[in-house]
Amino acid sequence: MNARHTWPLYGLRLTTPRLELSVPDLDRLAELAGVAAGGLHEDGFMPFSVPWSDTAPRERARGTFQHLLGTIATWQPSAWTLSLAVRHEGRVIGRQDLITSDYPVTREAETGSWLGLAHQGRGLGTEMRAAALHLAFAELGARSMTSAAMTDNPRSLGVSRKLGYRDDGVATLSVQGRRRTLRRLRIDRDAWEAHRTVPVTVEGLSEECRELFGLR
Repeated sequence: MNARHTWPLYGLRLTTPRLELSVPDLDRLAELAGVAAGGLHEDGFMPFSVPWSDTAPRERARGTFQHLLGTIATWQPSAWTLSLAVRHEGRVIGRQDLITSDYPVTREAETGSWLGLAHQGRGLGTEMRAAALHLAFAELGARSMTSAAMTDNPRSLGVSRKLGYRDDGVATLSVQGRRRTLRRLRIDRDAWEAHRTVPVTVEGLSEECRELFGLR
């Protein structure tokens, strides 16, 4: 019995013109951890509400490795985090997540992502988020999707607005002892349809996968 038979989501593949997104096996997960170790943002800037990236490279790599394994270990159809490794030209470059609970009822999930510093500024973040939205709306029957970014993170906010998200309020957070403002964003099915520009192919979304997502 192989890993895909036990965990069908290992067979899920999303492809765009430049990217492939999939649940990473151990070797690909080690690549992803290496990307995290190489740096995700400039020193002195923290784009995340939980400052997990403000650690030494070795600790950051191990934390990435452990966290993604944890998303599989704790997966329930009623509460899940789909963490996908993103590959470009045969190399892992970042991570794209979909996070939700009670999805069969809410039909809504939140996206989160990061790219290695060397791969930013090339439109790849938009393409990988477009793949996640396609999976949610076209394949999993989402009614709406959410995201969030710090108000001083124009790149992330720009990705959301390019894809059709609208502002959905703000939250005040304490991050590393500093007051920060988080911008919430939301996109519904009509807005997604109106802003679709990236072709996405989904493979391996079997009935067993759909059951893991809480769909029957």
